Amino acid sequence: MVSRTTTRRALLAFGVGGVALTVALAGCSAGGGSSASDGPVTISYLVDNGEATVAVADALVKAFEAENPDIKVDVQTRPQGSEGDNLIKTRLSTGEMDDVFSYNSGSLFQALSPDQTLVNLDDQDWVGKLDKNFVKTVSTDKGVYGAPMGQSMAGAVIYNKDIYSQLGLEVPTTWDEFIANSEKIKEAGVAAPIVQTYGDTWTSQLFVLGDFNNVLAEDPKWAEEYTANKAKYVDQPGLAGFEHLQEVFDKKLLNEDFASATYSDGVSMVATGKGAQYPILTFAASQLMTTNPEAKDVVGTFPLPGPDAASNGLTVWMPNGVYIPTSTEGAKLDAAKKFVSWITTKDSCDIQAQSTAPQGPFVIEGCTLGSDVPAMVSDLQPYFDDGKTNLALEFLSPIKGPALEQITVAVGSGITSAKDGAAQYDEDVKKQAQQLGLDGW
Repeated sequence: MVSRTTTRRALLAFGVGGVALTVALAGCSAGGGSSASDGPVTISYLVDNGEATVAVADALVKAFEAENPDIKVDVQTRPQGSEGDNLIKTRLSTGEMDDVFSYNSGSLFQALSPDQTLVNLDDQDWVGKLDKNFVKTVSTDKGVYGAPMGQSMAGAVIYNKDIYSQLGLEVPTTWDEFIANSEKIKEAGVAAPIVQTYGDTWTSQLFVLGDFNNVLAEDPKWAEEYTANKAKYVDQPGLAGFEHLQEVFDKKLLNEDFASATYSDGVSMVATGKGAQYPILTFAASQLMTTNPEAKDVVGTFPLPGPDAASNGLTVWMPNGVYIPTSTEGAKLDAAKKFVSWITTKDSCDIQAQSTAPQGPFVIEGCTLGSDVPAMVSDLQPYFDDGKTNLALEFLSPIKGPALEQITVAVGSGITSAKDGAAQYDEDVKKQAQQLGLDGW
């Protein structure tokens, strides 16, 4: 599960913990609230305390209130990472959640017991204009519970277009082509044909998690079988991502400081040409525009390639969802629904795109990024347009073991073989699967 803690989003399952801050969280009324005749209805909106997240929330609220003077929205913040996860669950269980809140979609959303804790929004008109993949990540068999906040993103390879152009390289569509390109880049004297940044351990997972489009291309039922304890990473096609980690180390295609380099180092290396290619999530566009905006058109993106060019496509992460807890009632519920509905409008999307660097396409019909976006983001659009995408595993299965990033660091550092690392991870997920009460475990 990829938490969005390092972005505007934090990075969930990548296990990047946010800075734990002491924040004052507004108490929420479970009652009906004030009627319109008593003055504006005030609702609270809970978001994580990331600087970019708060900036977007403030901008959205300002615009919404201008259009809806009868509603006031108080933005409240919470810690990122596991502390924030626990706070969300506690407040939902005690009926003290804010009137509206933003949180992960996918497996972490499912862990909230949405049928019991969240307001079913299936009857709202805006649901019909949402991308079907996003709907899957905020739904149960009983309904749809969330609206999207932000854009989708991909687990892919960002690369330096100038290096590719100078060496006459084509974007690879198979793993063999990717390795061949990397070896040519090494021969040309580029210090880091492939960048790895194990100083931030979560980044080590991309060769495995970003390969999931290729896993599904070979076995469309893999996620279902994995959840039922019938498919394993120690076997193909799941093993391929671990093998890729081992191969790039064995062939000495990495930066010398791969063990200590950080995520921000990796983005800057590609931007400056010190590195050529870096498997990472495309929320890296925000980092790029912060530290190396001059490389906006230099750093591009292509999918992490697999064995078959015909199935070459992106592994996609969906944006967070915005939810209403069942403790929100009466006039507050009406106001909360109006706010969530407004979040799905083009005006809202435009504000989001202007407030922070986009990381990928929107998942709302009618919302576009415009032309002035980093190349690494615009490069994604054709794959979305052509339907060459698959959801990341965390949106299709609730299972993710806590030790994946440590295991992938060991494999990517030549300490553990791909086969052994995959076997260790298969063992690592058992406890979580048993805690979830899944059949077959």
